Amino acid sequence: MNTKVLLAALAGGVVTFLLGWALYGMAFKGFFESNMGSATGVMRGDEDMQVWAIFVGNVAWSLLLALLYSRWAGITTFMAGATAGAWIGFLMALGFDMISFGTTNIGTLTAALVDPIVNAVLGAAAGGVVGWALGYGKKA
Repeated sequence: MNTKVLLAALAGGVVTFLLGWALYGMAFKGFFESNMGSATGVMRGDEDMQVWAIFVGNVAWSLLLALLYSRWAGITTFMAGATAGAWIGFLMALGFDMISFGTTNIGTLTAALVDPIVNAVLGAAAGGVVGWALGYGKKA
């Protein structure tokens, strides 16, 4: 792993952290709150959130993209990164959400179907930034 991969992961992590806050913390907060399942006590309130852990998770997610792009996919542009990131984000969230819906009472089916779409947007943003950062300074 080189410095460019680490910097791309950090850039993607920052973008995902901020966009995740805008989407999950503001735009869709009410939607997801109203689509909670019957499980209780599983969500932390705003004052109890561990923001550092959310940031670490976002950087880890972006590091996964940076490693996939740099080692196997050869992605070095914003558009290619955004496209791949959207698909990866959508499919990973769909898999997780469907398994979670099938095995727990954390959320409704509606939430399990909307969450992958939100994750596709996050994946596109992170993937685009990661792809751009990996290709930054490359001669055309």
